Amino acid sequence: MSRRKADKRGRADHRRRGGAPTGAKVALLAAVTLALTACLMLLVIRTRQMTGEAVPAGLAGLFGGQPQQSEELPATPAPTPSPTPQPTALPDFVPTRSAAPVITDTAVMVHGQIVNSYQADSEHTIDFGGPDEYTQMEGIVTFRGNNFRNTSSYGVAALNAAMFGDHWMVPTTGMYGSGSYWGGSGWTGQPPAVKWPRETKQHMNMYDWAKEDDDLVEVIYATLGGRVYFLDLETGKRTRQEVSLGYTFKGAGSLDPRGYPLMYLGGGVVGPNGAPCIMVVSLLDGRVLYTTGVDDDFAPRGWTAWDGAPLVDAETDQLIYPGENGVLYLIDLNTRYDEAAGTIAVDPQEVKFTYRSETAEKYLYGMEDSAIVWRGHMFIADNGGDLLCIDLNTLQIEWHFNCLDDTNCTGVLELDETGHPYLYMSTSFHNGWRSSATAEIPVWKIDAVTGQEVWHHSYECHSLDDLSGGVQGSLSLGTGPLKGILYVSMARYPNLDDGHLLALDTETGEELWTFRSDSYSWSTPVTFYDTDGNGYVLYTTVANSSMFLLDGLTGAVCDSYEFGCVVEATPIVYGNRVVIGTKGEQILGIALE
Repeated sequence: MSRRKADKRGRADHRRRGGAPTGAKVALLAAVTLALTACLMLLVIRTRQMTGEAVPAGLAGLFGGQPQQSEELPATPAPTPSPTPQPTALPDFVPTRSAAPVITDTAVMVHGQIVNSYQADSEHTIDFGGPDEYTQMEGIVTFRGNNFRNTSSYGVAALNAAMFGDHWMVPTTGMYGSGSYWGGSGWTGQPPAVKWPRETKQHMNMYDWAKEDDDLVEVIYATLGGRVYFLDLETGKRTRQEVSLGYTFKGAGSLDPRGYPLMYLGGGVVGPNGAPCIMVVSLLDGRVLYTTGVDDDFAPRGWTAWDGAPLVDAETDQLIYPGENGVLYLIDLNTRYDEAAGTIAVDPQEVKFTYRSETAEKYLYGMEDSAIVWRGHMFIADNGGDLLCIDLNTLQIEWHFNCLDDTNCTGVLELDETGHPYLYMSTSFHNGWRSSATAEIPVWKIDAVTGQEVWHHSYECHSLDDLSGGVQGSLSLGTGPLKGILYVSMARYPNLDDGHLLALDTETGEELWTFRSDSYSWSTPVTFYDTDGNGYVLYTTVANSSMFLLDGLTGAVCDSYEFGCVVEATPIVYGNRVVIGTKGEQILGIALE
């Protein structure tokens, strides 16, 4: 017999053995059913009352209550799932490629081989976001802060009187003896300053007290004397032993925006270790992990100096470093960082780009300013009168702008309310090129898509050999209460030793106010803000060595500070502290009160 047939037979036999139900059994079954039904009705009523739902009148009446109206207790809405956060879409940026007959040739070298064309692969495609996305580090990691080069301050200052307070001072040592021209801190000389995570500090060669101070902000200052100093922002106390690298540093270098313990530096002039070069330095122990750029046969100019500050693309692990030899270096770092073990290493591979131009052939090749990068494009001016927009993923020049002269300043990029990018730029007066007396120095607003001028405002400046007039410090944009104001230090204007800080309307280029000083400035004006929402500007002069604290809206002087020595460097503002190096072989930390 099959199993299925046996099961059927068993069930049939069971039914036959049970027989028909008796009357008592029927009554008992009815009573149990009625009780279960009543319990179920009561449960439904209580549940609806608790949730605010209406109870049908028939059910409520069964238990002697009144029908409950839904309006008496608002219904609890069903929970709505939280939407998945979506990344903010970046504005498109597609520059208008235009003919640039002044550019006569370009060249690309990939891993030591000249190539006819270049296209970055998916792992090395550069696509920078906005300035607030450049780093998550607490502090300032590169010259003018980020890839837009739009700030030298971090945080806000809690001010009572808008004046300078006490200060600390740290002496610096030069390679060529005290009092040498190549001593102290020079142009551009703006230091990084960051608050390192505790986990990172534990493997650094910091003093124990610095490792344990969770509020420590470390200022890292590379100087003309070839030494890098590590200082506590608040006290000036040394956080670790300085590192002597044997090169003269005019630019003070960049830190890795990912928080990796790496510093990127370039020498300014020949030092005891020979010709300047690009250096990747471990901040775990001060070791130089990599150098490049010396005796580069690919370069159109033999002057290997690195005054500009590089950028790092965190997504692709690439170092972007233009040089005064006329070469743009894209260095794939291949970084290997183990925070738990406290080890870091790099294994770089290089892509190089250079170009030939009619103006640079006439004057000089070399990129002395710091690169601005937006999405996949870089904006850079050179020593020969060229301002270029370069596609970093194809290494092609998209557009060219004639900036007339030897440009040393770094511009600043701004996006308007629609996301359209504009570049603010100026230049200097290299004596004997355009004139041996005075020359026009325009300040431009340029459409970064087309490379076309929006407006310019010009100033007639003087110059001396190797001590140029015009704009040497970089341009600075106000934000918040100072939005719509562009600050520019104009050197040797209107007379040879004079200087002006200009506050220009970003829409029209017209002067909102000017501040005239008895000495010119090579420093970049620094905007910062207080806890009450007011905006201020620091303006530092060279020969008379003064730093002025100005109201950013009016130019009124709030206070001034006298250094007693030449000052070329750009200060930073971190909270309530200004840090700046001088040519008098001092680093100063000045309180804001």
